[in-house]
Amino acid sequence: MRILIADDHPVVRRGLKEILASEHDMDVVGEAKNGDEALELVRKLDWDVAVLDFSMPGRSGVELIKEIKRRHPGRPVLVLSMLPEEAHAAQVFKAGGSGYINKESAGEELTAAIRKVANGGKYVSASFAEKLATDLAPDAEKPLHESLSDREYRVMWLLASGKQINHIAAEMFLSPSTISTYRARIFKKLKLTDNAALVRYAVKQQLV
Repeated sequence: MRILIADDHPVVRRGLKEILASEHDMDVVGEAKNGDEALELVRKLDWDVAVLDFSMPGRSGVELIKEIKRRHPGRPVLVLSMLPEEAHAAQVFKAGGSGYINKESAGEELTAAIRKVANGGKYVSASFAEKLATDLAPDAEKPLHESLSDREYRVMWLLASGKQINHIAAEMFLSPSTISTYRARIFKKLKLTDNAALVRYAVKQQLV
């Protein structure tokens, strides 16, 4: 299997390559340090599975997954994150991702997850699979953040992570006024009034 990896931390990329190097049927054919580089590799190289960090500079998260799936709808995208599955996994699957792994579990789970998604399956932990089943019950209440668009979700997460509007604008290649507009929409949808309330909401929902 030809695998692309993308993560903005060199030590993580090196660790992923070491894990995969021990597998006789897996070969890392390209590595990227941000979303734009990942898209360039997606265009240029022959690959079977993409393994991406959820949050990188530039295009990342659900936006990057959707763009890759638009170009290659039949190829699986597996997402890594430092955050628990409750934070982003639902967004990943909605965007077309095939699996979600917490980076702390990558050593034990990565190769099994790659094999599963390469064969057309989906990969989540047993505990998150149980949560998904509960959330799909007819009487289950959906959390307010599930009403956010992809970009609103990313702005919300960056704000809740302590990023300032100017920094978010630079990271997403948007103007500060556009980010402020997104923030206003987020506050309205989540029924919040300020950043402190947003942080409390995100912590309660285990989004940060």
